[in-house]
Formats: sequence, C-alpha cells, structure tokens
Amino acid sequence: MNSPKVSIIVLNWNGLSDTQECIRSLLQVTYPTREVILIDNASIGDDVLQLEWEFGDSIRILRNERNYGFAGGNNIGIRHVLDHSSPDYVFLLNNDTTVAPDILDEMVKAAESDPGVGLLGPKIYFYDFDGRKDVIWTAGGKIRWWHPWVYDAFGHNDDDLPRYQEPRTVHWVSGAAMMIRREVIDKIGLLDSGYFFGTEDVEYSLKARAHGFKCLYVPTARVWHKVGRSRSRRVPSFADLPDYYRLLRRNFPKAVCAYHLLISPVLISHRTFFWMRSALTGPRKRRA
Repeated sequence: MNSPKVSIIVLNWNGLSDTQECIRSLLQVTYPTREVILIDNASIGDDVLQLEWEFGDSIRILRNERNYGFAGGNNIGIRHVLDHSSPDYVFLLNNDTTVAPDILDEMVKAAESDPGVGLLGPKIYFYDFDGRKDVIWTAGGKIRWWHPWVYDAFGHNDDDLPRYQEPRTVHWVSGAAMMIRREVIDKIGLLDSGYFFGTEDVEYSLKARAHGFKCLYVPTARVWHKVGRSRSRRVPSFADLPDYYRLLRRNFPKAVCAYHLLISPVLISHRTFFWMRSALTGPRKRRA
C-alpha cells in the first residue's frame, strides 16, 4: 500500500545556519514518500549556493527575486508542489526548527485516521529554554474573544505534562509547523499574502474550520523551535498590530473588534513595558 505523499516547504531568508540544521533534521525523517522544497525569499548573501552545495539533489530549491513574506513565499512553494508533485499533504515548516525523525509518520497516521481533519500541528517545544528541550512552546492554539489578545497557545511555557499527551481538536494551528490536507487547499485556497509575517496561520485555520475541517493537535509529532529567530527579535513588535486588527476586522463580530480597539491603549502600553524590560534586562526567565 502506497503512503500518502507529503511535500515539505521550508522558507529561508538570511537564515543559512538555521536552515541547514532544519534540513539536516528533515533528511533524517523516516517517512518514505516525502520531498523537501526550499524557498529562498531573496536572501542577501550566498545562502542558495551554500544550500545547493551541501544538499544537492536531496532537496529542491526555488529562488525568489524579492522577499514575499511568510505567506507569499510559502504560497509560491505550495503552487509549485501542486503543479509538479500533486501531494496529498503540504507541510509548512519554519526554517528555525528541527524535527523528530518520526514526525511525518505520526502526522500522517493522525490525518489518515480522520478524513475530517484538515490542518494538523505537532507538539512544538522551545529549542532551548534555559538549557532544556522539554518546555512547550505550543500544543495547539485557542481563540478567546474577550481575552486581551484574541488568540493564544495551549501549553505555552509549560512542562510536558500528561494533559498534553492526548490528541485533540484545537482552534488554530501554528504556521511554524502546519500540515495541510490537499482538499483544504483545493477548497479554501492559499494563505492570505496580505499578512506579511504572522496571523495568516490563525486566519487560515479559521477559514478551514468555517468550511467544515478540523484542526488537530498531534502530541506524538515533535518539533523544536528557535523562537524569535525568524523575526530577529524575541518580543512582539508594534508591526504586529495592523495585521492583528486586520484579522479581527475580517473574521470576528463587530462587537469583538470594537472591544479590542477599545482596549488597544492598554495593549500598547503593556507591550511597551515588556519591550523596554527586554531591551534593558534581556528575555525574562521562567520561574522554577
């Protein structure tokens, strides 16, 4: 019996060393019918030459003439694999991650067990949390209309406790490691390139759910994320806010949008405080 085909898309922009480590981990993946496509988003240096020299024909490299952002760059990769590979699943993966060798075995097994699942996300750990690799960055995403920030992650900064060991449906899946069933792309299309970096994964999850697909957290699939590398900063940016309010305006009731606009001064003050503290003292350590 043939295994469903998975096309893995990794986006690089001036992140050579992270991308190399990511791809090395992907080439150790045990799942048989998979391919790796590297999209270079117009890196300034010789990233493409270095990647071609190291990995040769084991990956496919597409080079963009400019930086199209996260959504736009990944969309180029998605169009390419749909035209040339006809995969059953597309797996979007940040270049500042590494993966467990059995990640696709676990993701595909979970997807094939329920045809209603459209998007799947693994358990994502911090790559290095004060020397530890077992602290959770996200175990799936949740939406809370009246929370100060409308979307959030389950398990963030938590130990890998028993409650994170069972698969469950979630509200959204992080684009840092998102597997998409082909039927979802056929039905709802690509990521919205109007979002340059961030929030497009939340909207894509909401659209998938609106079309009857489930978002599934798969705890046995494991990823380690160098959080903040892809942005070159470890604290939220004010540049996030326009995309955030765009997400609200396009996907939530007017009352929810009005509420978040009303509390925006508090939100901006909160972010300013944490930005200043991080700039002065560095990232905050988690309590023991």
